[in-house]
Amino acid sequence: MANTSAASYPMIGGDGPCSYAHNSSFQRTAVESAQALINEGISENLDVKQLIFSSPSSPNSFSIADLGCSVGLNTLIAVQNIIESVKFKCQADDLCSEAVEFQVFFNDHVSNDFNTLFKSLPCDGQYFAAAVPGSFHGRLFPKASLHFAHSSYSLQWLSRVPKELLDKESPAWNKGRIFYIGAPSEVFEAYSDQFAKDMESFLNSRAQELVNGGLMALIIPCYPVGIPPSQCPMIVIIALLEATLMDMVNMGLVGEDKVDSFNLPKYYPTPQELRSLIDRNGCFSIKKMKPLVRNRGPVNESKIQDPILPLRTALEGPIKRHFGSKIIDELFDRYKKKFLESPIFSQVNKNQVQEMFVLLKREVA
Repeated sequence: MANTSAASYPMIGGDGPCSYAHNSSFQRTAVESAQALINEGISENLDVKQLIFSSPSSPNSFSIADLGCSVGLNTLIAVQNIIESVKFKCQADDLCSEAVEFQVFFNDHVSNDFNTLFKSLPCDGQYFAAAVPGSFHGRLFPKASLHFAHSSYSLQWLSRVPKELLDKESPAWNKGRIFYIGAPSEVFEAYSDQFAKDMESFLNSRAQELVNGGLMALIIPCYPVGIPPSQCPMIVIIALLEATLMDMVNMGLVGEDKVDSFNLPKYYPTPQELRSLIDRNGCFSIKKMKPLVRNRGPVNESKIQDPILPLRTALEGPIKRHFGSKIIDELFDRYKKKFLESPIFSQVNKNQVQEMFVLLKREVA
């Protein structure tokens, strides 16, 4: 059964100017940059003869899941690349790729705009498509039913805000802040512990769902070791949002208690932390784990008519859920001004976000 109990923070759906479909080129570049690594991973690690042509339960079929698919072209690009890589592997092994039937499952929270996504599906009939709503931190599929799982720019979102952050009696009470940067160590530890729990649940669920020998490709933004928080764009961006909210508190536009009870459910692990969690879980072998080298530099938001739109697309969901919709436009107008005045605006082209590409193989002892 799908686990739908986790907090749901979908990206903005539809096809409008604030939609994820029109404001996710940064994430798309990561997906495109990982294509060659996925091709290589499938070529070297996927036994198509055993998994596809010798399977007694589902002969000649191959099942793919994109976890945290959202809407727009990104998920379609990733899926198409996986399919083409599997076909090429079949041909390289002198197997008939045309005989393979592909089933693709698009997963995201129940409030995701699957209608817009499915309107964008290719019409060439290369695969059967289905939506699977629910949190990927729990089980979504029957045992041993998937051959390949993919997730890009999704695992940094936590399943829930650590409860300690909202307890006024706890040393982790995060008063006046919305994130863990600049907060007491207890706040950071609460975030880190929640991420560890989420990763364990995620990996355990996928271990049940992937066939023995199945693969999983992940793209996860990580906090680069050795770079101060003040020089890390993904951290400064959240600090500026926090400062904007506190400005609105001081102006009487937002209640202080509302900010005190709001925390962004995001966490950026270090690459070493991520590897340690995967190793500790023990359900997968790491076939490749390396920083993702982008085909192009990160998107220069100064070339976008409204540089705040990609950030609004990503952050509006949890903010609107907590504060309501009345403050949204003014909040992001003020946020945009603060963002443009910040030195970080001229630094968004600097590669100071360490995106890790991870290829895992399910291997049962």
